[in-house]
This record gives sequence, C-alpha cells and structure tokens, in this order.
Amino acid sequence: MPTPTPSGHSARPTSPAAAGQPLLMPIKRRSFFMYAGATAGATALVLAGCKKDDNTTPTSSNVTFVAGDVGILNYAYALEQLEAAFYAQVVKTPAADFQTGELAYFTQVATHEAIHRDFFKAAINRDASGQLIQDLTPIFTSIDFTKRATVLAAAQAFEDTGVQAYNGAGALIKNAAYLVLAGKIVSVEARHAAYIRDLLYPGDPNNFFAGDNQVDPSSGLDKNPLKPSAVVAAIQKYVVQPLDASQLG
Repeated sequence: MPTPTPSGHSARPTSPAAAGQPLLMPIKRRSFFMYAGATAGATALVLAGCKKDDNTTPTSSNVTFVAGDVGILNYAYALEQLEAAFYAQVVKTPAADFQTGELAYFTQVATHEAIHRDFFKAAINRDASGQLIQDLTPIFTSIDFTKRATVLAAAQAFEDTGVQAYNGAGALIKNAAYLVLAGKIVSVEARHAAYIRDLLYPGDPNNFFAGDNQVDPSSGLDKNPLKPSAVVAAIQKYVVQPLDASQLG
C-alpha cells in the first residue's frame, strides 16, 4: 500500500512513537498542498490553513456538531482523531501474534490517519477560526490490543464506520472544495477497510472487500452510508466527551 508522500520533509510521522503525535504543526505549506492535491478552491483552503493552529485542551464537556460545513468538518475531525488515536495505540503496543508485515501496515495506516486528523484541524482553523471542537479523549478499554483478532475486529469497525460516515455526510457538504477533499480521504479509508477485510476473511466469498454486503450489486455504490447521528451513536463508547450530531441529521 503506497504511503501518501506529502512532502519531501522529514517531519512526517514515520515511527510508532511519532505516529500518535501531532503532525508537523503547522504542516509545511508545500506538503499540505501536495497532499490535498488539486483544485484551485482546495488550494486556497489548505494553504491558508497551514498558517495557524488553535490548540485545544481535552475536557469532558459536550461536543456539538453545528449545522453546515463547519459542523461537517468538525465531525470528520472527530472521526479522524479517533482513528488516529486507535492506530497509534496499535503501533505503540502491537499484538504479540501479528503476522509478518502487519505491524508495518498498521504503522503506515497510523501515519495516514494522523495526516487526515491534522488536515482537518488546519482547515477548520483557517476557515472557521475559533470553531474547532476540543481534542477528544478516547476510551479503548474494550479493545484488547495484545491480540491480533481483537485489533483486526476493531480496525474493521473503525474503517467501515469511517467509510459509511463520509459517504453519509457527502450530501450535506455545500462547499465543492470540501467535497472534493472528502472524496480523496474516503477513498483512502476504503482502501484501509478493504485490506482489513482481506486479513480477517481471506477467501471468504461473503465478506471480501467488495462483497454484496458492502457494495450494492445493482448500483455499484456503497450499500451502507450512515447519517452523522447514527455514526455518533456507534462511536460514542470510544469517546469520553458526549457527542451530539443532531443538528447534522
């Protein structure tokens, strides 16, 4: 699986210890542009987003995702915080029975998710200064990180939920540049989900990466997009702060 190559700079997290840390904040301007890639609108967004950062401190107060694009960006930022924290823990305390190459894979995914998390943070700080949600506090006590089977099961849940979340929220995004960027990120999340499914169900005709339980055979589209309220209900058990996506639908 190719690693995003956003830079040419050495500060991108590449080690287990670094994967859980904030990514080169502020992200190098050129790196951010190369990662986000593309449209003029997106360029304007991300370059400006690299200029400043609003640090937040975790608290136990409620987190509400307000209606509109800012709420969607914060919703995505929350999801990416959770995924980045999960994979950072996987890399920090790898399962004793990981098979050859699996730790390297998870290290790579941890880097992807850290980039996604920091990307949304920078974008919100640029376009909606003062509206960034607080840093979330993850709860992973229900996951046994010492066992491959439980790590893969949790990874599948996070990745499948992530893909469902992006696909469910796409229709709510008004800004075309944001929609393009969300499409780029969900394509990476889908690659992660497919690989995890292959690890869990090798050769299983009912659970392979593009099985009928994932892709609608008649339309070829994601079969299970979820609204933000449903996603929040699914992930709440992994977050200390109460999450409220009722304004997003």
